[in-house]
Amino acid sequence: MPAVWALEPPAGRVVLTVSGEIDRRNSPEGAQFDMDMLEKLPQRTFSTRTPWYPEPRKFTGVLLRDLMATVGGRGKTVKAVALNDYRVDFPLDEAMRHDAMVAYRLDDKPMAVRDKGPLVVIYPFDSRPELRSAVIYSRAAWQLLQLELR
Repeated sequence: MPAVWALEPPAGRVVLTVSGEIDRRNSPEGAQFDMDMLEKLPQRTFSTRTPWYPEPRKFTGVLLRDLMATVGGRGKTVKAVALNDYRVDFPLDEAMRHDAMVAYRLDDKPMAVRDKGPLVVIYPFDSRPELRSAVIYSRAAWQLLQLELR
């Protein structure tokens, strides 16, 4: 399990709030993370092709299952909410089974808002044929602000 210190109050600007069916919170809104807190959780990297870039890109971040372990996530469904108010629901167990992550680096660089950042929910689309579908692509929420577990 990731370190409990990850739920100390964020010292920097909050980039992600996890709310809803969670056991551990650090604010009235839920579990809030600044970038430093996310970067100290276990990191994973993979390269994958996406519908939005012509070539495979390298994504680095925290697997959704590690993030859920940190907050004590208990929900069955996740609602991802983005900066532009894009909202998408997806099954938590499926996302964790397929190694979906909250990525904060693209090709080893922090992602600016204009580059779909600072956070994006991303799947390793190239790892399994069933991940290359419109339904799964729609779950790749960029400019991510909040994950709500229900």
